Amino acid sequence: MNELLLIVMAYCIGSVPTAVWISKSLFGIDIRDYGSGNAGATNTFRVLGSKWGTVVMMVDILKGVVATSLYILLPGYLSDELHRTNLMIGLGLSAVIGHIFPIWAGFKGGKGVATLLGMAVAIQPVVAICCVGVFLLVLYLTRFVSLSSILSGVSFMIFILFIFNERETLYRIFAVLVALMVVLTHQKNIGRILKGTEGKIPILKHRDRRRQRRED
Repeated sequence: MNELLLIVMAYCIGSVPTAVWISKSLFGIDIRDYGSGNAGATNTFRVLGSKWGTVVMMVDILKGVVATSLYILLPGYLSDELHRTNLMIGLGLSAVIGHIFPIWAGFKGGKGVATLLGMAVAIQPVVAICCVGVFLLVLYLTRFVSLSSILSGVSFMIFILFIFNERETLYRIFAVLVALMVVLTHQKNIGRILKGTEGKIPILKHRDRRRQRRED
């Protein structure tokens, strides 16, 4: 019963619609009416710019960290690594589901990548840091938040299965599901990238202007 209560709490934390609340309170719009229609960091970067996109991303990551760490409210899990990891995965997934289907925003949210990252930070921070490195490198090279999210999600699976060789079966299954979910939820983005119509976020403007001048 205590575990069920924590899972509900994790869902409610994940349901906090960061992008929706920021867009409505500061800009008088609903972020879901613009861009891709998603209430996540990627669409916020696209519609509101890098500043607010970064804010949304950080808060959504924090949601995953806090929700996954709720296990500390049950002292019995502190000394049992296997059961603790299993509970953390359940809590983290509840937060991700909350982000995708937020009760506070009509069950229409984002894709859950940032909250997934927060979950990874809470469970295995070294892997999470590696995934962040992949995300930032791809973002620097391409300025596609969607592509950065996809490759960081796939790299999470690679890190867990092959590089760090995680032995916990449930965690390995989870890593594969993360990669599949990230790819499936970004199908439209993948299509736009292939067509050359995917929007880039407005960072590294000075670099782009220098490159444009050289091409001219």
